[in-house]
Amino acid sequence: MTTYVLIPGACHGGWYYDPISERLRAEGHEVHAVTLSTGRVNLDDHVAEVLDLVERHDLRDVVLVGHSYGGLVITCVADRVPERVATLVYVDAFVPRDGESAYDIVHGDWRRWYVEGAAGDGFGVAPLPIFDERATPHPLATLLQRARITGAVDRVADRRYLFMAEFPDSPLATTHERLRDDPTWHVESWPSGHNVLRDAPERFLEVLRSASRDKPGVGGAA
Repeated sequence: MTTYVLIPGACHGGWYYDPISERLRAEGHEVHAVTLSTGRVNLDDHVAEVLDLVERHDLRDVVLVGHSYGGLVITCVADRVPERVATLVYVDAFVPRDGESAYDIVHGDWRRWYVEGAAGDGFGVAPLPIFDERATPHPLATLLQRARITGAVDRVADRRYLFMAEFPDSPLATTHERLRDDPTWHVESWPSGHNVLRDAPERFLEVLRSASRDKPGVGGAA
């Protein structure tokens, strides 16, 4: 049995992963699809929520997955408890370096969305029209706060980056360029849009299965 912790992107909840969570559970795996807090919270608060989940359930050898914004969270979590993480899977996601925020990494219209999207109350960034009808405002502070990374995250030997090449004006293209030739990462480019659960669910599921602790030869944390 493998333990998966799945972190969604901005404005989304654990429900985003329902199509694959149910299938992984049916195969006997433990799956925690997290809905992060909204309201007046920052990145540290989201990281603390996931750390609490990991420690409260004494989770070990975790396959920690982050989509989009979720990459910020899983990076910080793995940096705090690398000994509990076996694999990091970034799904068209942010991979912050120390002192970087989502706002620092994105550009142009994405920055405008963060600021103008929060104009209503100054706290929550309104979902884009293309998002699922269940989407909710995302806390602006989580996108502006800069990540504090000590480097301990590098102790997780199995790090995977899935880049969705058909995401127009992708704010993650620079992250893909930075990682694709790094021998410490396994990087793939897919002919998919950003919504991987819509565009490439079976391929994504196979990546998660390949990270299973039940399969021989899969590396864990260093």
